[in-house]
Amino acid sequence: MDYNVLAELLAATVRVAAPLIFVALGAVLSESAGTFAVGVEGMMLMGAFSGAVLTFVTKSWAFGLLGSAMSGAALALIVAIATARFRTDHMVTGLSVNILALGLTSYLLRGLFGGKTPVINLPTLDAIQIPWLCNLPLIGRALFEQSLLTYAAFFLVIPMHLFLKKTQTGLMLRAVGENPAAAFSAGTDPIRVRAVAIIVCGAFAGLGGAVLSLQELGTFTDGMTNGRGFIALAAVIIGRWQPLFVMLGCLLFGAASALAFNLQGWSLPISSYVIQMTPYLLALAVLCGIGRRARMPAAIGRSFTRN
Repeated sequence: MDYNVLAELLAATVRVAAPLIFVALGAVLSESAGTFAVGVEGMMLMGAFSGAVLTFVTKSWAFGLLGSAMSGAALALIVAIATARFRTDHMVTGLSVNILALGLTSYLLRGLFGGKTPVINLPTLDAIQIPWLCNLPLIGRALFEQSLLTYAAFFLVIPMHLFLKKTQTGLMLRAVGENPAAAFSAGTDPIRVRAVAIIVCGAFAGLGGAVLSLQELGTFTDGMTNGRGFIALAAVIIGRWQPLFVMLGCLLFGAASALAFNLQGWSLPISSYVIQMTPYLLALAVLCGIGRRARMPAAIGRSFTRN
C-alpha cells in the first residue's frame, strides 16, 4: 500500500472514530449505571439536527454544539423518566426513542423551513495542526492534524476512565449498575443516579451527532447517523464497558469505515452497497466472537423499586 494512502487511511480512521467515541462514552455511563443505552442512535440524530440548524441560524458553531448536547439530553430525559421512574422495558423504550427522533427531525427540518427540504451548507471545523508533532512520519497527520471535536473525543477517554475507577461518584454509579439494592441501603438513590447517567449519556450522544453535521459533513440530512449509534454500542460491548478498550473498539470500527470509503475509490469489481456493509458485518462478526463472552453490569436492564 502506498505510504500516502496509508497515512490518509489512518487519519480517516481517527476522524471517523471521533463521533463513535462520544456516543460510546455516554453509553458506558448509562449502562454502567444499569440502563441499556439503545436510544443513543436517536439522541445522536437529534444532536446532529440541532447542531446543524442552530449553527445555520445563529452562524455560531458554539451555539450549535450547545444545542446538540441539550437536544440529546432532552431526548434522554424521556428515556430516564420512562425507565428509571416508570420502569418501562429498556429495549422497547430505546427503540421507540430512535423512531421518534427519526420522524421528529424530518418533520422539524421541513416545518422550520416552510415545508421545503432546506439546503443547509455549513463551513466545517478546520483541522488544528500541533506544531512539529504533525510532521511525524505516518502518524503525524492522523494524530496531530485533526479538528477540535476529534481531539476532544480522545481527550475525554482518560478522564472518563479515572471518573469510573477512581472517584467516589464513579464507584457509586457502578455500584448502582451491579446491585442497586445494596447501593440504596448505603444511602444512594439508584433511580436518581440512573436518571442522571442517562441524561449525561444523551448529551454525549448529541455531541457525537454534532461531529457529523458540524465537522464531517457540514449539513444535515434525514437519518444521517445511519446506524452509527448501534456501532458505538457494539464498541461498548467488545470494550467491556472500559473506556480505554471502548476507544480501541471505536478505532476498529473507524478503520473498517475508512477502508470501506477507500475501497469505493479503487474501482474494485464489488458493488458499493456491499462495501458499505463492511462496518456492520464487522460489528456482527466481532460481537459473535467476543461480545458473547462479555460480562455486562449485573443489574443492567433490571428496574429498581424503593421498598
